[in-house]
Amino acid sequence: MTAPLTPPPPPHDQPPHQVWQAPPDAVLGGAYEQDGPGMKTEVRAAAVVTVAVALCGVLLGLLWWWLAPHVPLVGDQMDKSWVVYLKDSEGEQAIGVDGTFTLLALAFGVVSAVVVFLLRRHGGVPLVVGLAVGGLLGSLLAWRLGVWLGPTQDVIAHAKAVGKGVTFAAPLKLGAQGALIAWPLAALVVHLGLTALFGPRDPDPYQQPPYQGPYATPPA
Repeated sequence: MTAPLTPPPPPHDQPPHQVWQAPPDAVLGGAYEQDGPGMKTEVRAAAVVTVAVALCGVLLGLLWWWLAPHVPLVGDQMDKSWVVYLKDSEGEQAIGVDGTFTLLALAFGVVSAVVVFLLRRHGGVPLVVGLAVGGLLGSLLAWRLGVWLGPTQDVIAHAKAVGKGVTFAAPLKLGAQGALIAWPLAALVVHLGLTALFGPRDPDPYQQPPYQGPYATPPA
């Protein structure tokens, strides 16, 4: 009698359902490649956005000076001294000045956020910070420009120049300082919404492709 022959080993010494696992550098490298430009490039782009958005404050200041209602004042002379008072004490022109600036700033915030998103769809923290800082600087520039273009701040001298009882416009001023943050706030909200809805999606680093080996289980 002869001993039974030992059966040959299987052609592939591996389990029938082998789990595919990518090398760590492959996953990390792919994630870094999807991150877009480097930090230096993002900072440069954010600086350009900050300057460009801030310069748009010139247009906002011109529009505010042109569209804001005038607050009527009247000068009077009493005992050789001049006094200035509101011609219409119940008028809402002063509120209209603040409202005009706020509405214009909100519109500028929406437009600047849309333009920045279309030009730099990948976004990034430096870009968002640059957009907010540029909006705040633009609001400050518009405020000071509108005040400079408006009537003189010396209302007594203005009243003396126009004469007693003659109506003249009050200096252009911003009563509600909170209007200065309308532009950056609107820009941040709109840019965040656009990024959430239409921004690029990062690939899932934990998602693995199905195993394609000889013992792969066919899909059901």
